[in-house]
Amino acid sequence: MATELAAEKFGKHQWETDHAKSILYQILNKERGSETKWQQDRGPHRSTGSKGCSCMDRRRVVLKTPEVTCRRASEVLLKTLTFIRNLPSFYHVPWEDQLVLIQQNWAPLFVLGMAQEGVDFDLREISAPSLLKKILLNQSLTASNELGSSSLGPSLAEVQKMKNLLWKFWDLDISVKEYAYLKGIILFNSGCHVLKCLPYVQTLQQEAQQALMEFISTMFHRNLGRFAWILQLIASLQDINADAIEELFFRPILGQATLNVLLLETLHIKPD
Repeated sequence: MATELAAEKFGKHQWETDHAKSILYQILNKERGSETKWQQDRGPHRSTGSKGCSCMDRRRVVLKTPEVTCRRASEVLLKTLTFIRNLPSFYHVPWEDQLVLIQQNWAPLFVLGMAQEGVDFDLREISAPSLLKKILLNQSLTASNELGSSSLGPSLAEVQKMKNLLWKFWDLDISVKEYAYLKGIILFNSGCHVLKCLPYVQTLQQEAQQALMEFISTMFHRNLGRFAWILQLIASLQDINADAIEELFFRPILGQATLNVLLLETLHIKPD
């Protein structure tokens, strides 16, 4: 397991050719455009804290530069899928377990990939129709509330939570190998679900954790405080709202298509 994760940094991309016909791959690859490498200034980052007033839940945001940010987000997602495809151990578990692991963990893996690639982004707040306008236009409050929760973008609170975690990862200056081990820990997190091969999945996660701890112990003079802090951060990734990620980064690309379904199609997760 540790060997598989360490090999991830060498970037095995042969599956991209074999599976280029998948719907999600075509959509995302189209968004990548040219092969220009986007460089990001990695200066000091400050967290604004995850706690805020309840008004942040009502405020809705969209990307300020969706053309650039959605392209970079697509690149991150494709690299995440490449990582999963290059782990033989993932395909040793039954398809039902693969389904659970992807549905539960794709969002934390994506945010971790955003941190590794240094993808920061600016937001633009959008206004919901006022109550008076709804009355004048004779809109149903129920219908408008449903629209407000979906088409108006994710809440500022959810997106700010994501940005705060990104800044914390950047402040730690995590190495490529550490990121590889972290991806394994996240991917093989079974959570509260009962898997068919639960002991095997738990063993894979424990091996990734052990490899990370040994690497940190060697490279950072047995500073296991760093190990504990990183584990705490990846536990916080589980609190990120997957719907908010899909709405912010992929709705402009996918339209009404469901990312969860397309992920499973791209990874060929289906009954044997």
